[in-house]
Amino acid sequence: MKLEVKEIRKSFGNTEVLHGISFEVESGRALGLLGRNGAGKTTTIRVLMDVFRPNGGQVLADGKPFVPKEHKIGYLPEERGLYPQKKVLEQMVYLARLRGMETKEARESGKKWLSRLEIEEYADRKLETLSKGNQQKVQLAQTLICNPDVIILDEPFSGLDPVNSQILKEVVQEQIALGKLVIFSSHQMSYVEEFCEDITIINHGEIVLSGSLKKIKLEMGKNRLTLSAMNVAPTRLAEEVSAKFSDFVRVEQVKKEYLILEGLCADAKKRLFAALSETDIDVAQTGVYEPSLNDIFVAKAGDGE
Repeated sequence: MKLEVKEIRKSFGNTEVLHGISFEVESGRALGLLGRNGAGKTTTIRVLMDVFRPNGGQVLADGKPFVPKEHKIGYLPEERGLYPQKKVLEQMVYLARLRGMETKEARESGKKWLSRLEIEEYADRKLETLSKGNQQKVQLAQTLICNPDVIILDEPFSGLDPVNSQILKEVVQEQIALGKLVIFSSHQMSYVEEFCEDITIINHGEIVLSGSLKKIKLEMGKNRLTLSAMNVAPTRLAEEVSAKFSDFVRVEQVKKEYLILEGLCADAKKRLFAALSETDIDVAQTGVYEPSLNDIFVAKAGDGE
């Protein structure tokens, strides 16, 4: 399936919060839907889920209008939506039946997912008696119980420790490998970077960057170098570079352990290597700069901060 969001606009009263956003994602791939608080991520997800009707634009599935009720969708919202005083498996089966599953099928699938997420012992416990992390795992089990074709995860790692985060990562990777279409929204960039091939960054209701993460990294890393030294701190190293090599490189950023340099000519890397060999700078590492997703996000959605 190919899901296309095309020129979606959404207003609340006289305030437009989505200004004609467009992006696409295909089955077997994961899209990282990113943005600061209030950027429009959750509104976009609710438009996809048909919770909100857009004021303009459309959502297409394989070129036809996307009707959520005609597809199996698993949605994990940022705010927990389960009943705290109800037993875990009991409410999972109830909610699965509302989504069209038979009782027996729902019970079997619920048990399978509770086991996969290592919380089967809590099947007959009230949700409120579980830890925050285990409640989040129950919510994920509920998201996947109907074997959805489209999976939408909004801050899925909230409340999870490193061990449980690893289990969740494995589950998401399994779903991608099975050909599921995954939309993943999170502020935890390291997780997004781990299994999202594509990203879309929303800022103030507009798309500021969208596409293949690999290609975006290559483009943003073009003509940039990194440099660190064993015997000189980054701030001092920046002063040295600016004083001695400013005709072919410029210090763009001073990081905690290294510099990011912008090459000012085609052979900047070659000239830098040659120039460094004639100084007393003990080079620890130098090479082509590859921005992290966090760097990309700050550059595109940081509003100059």
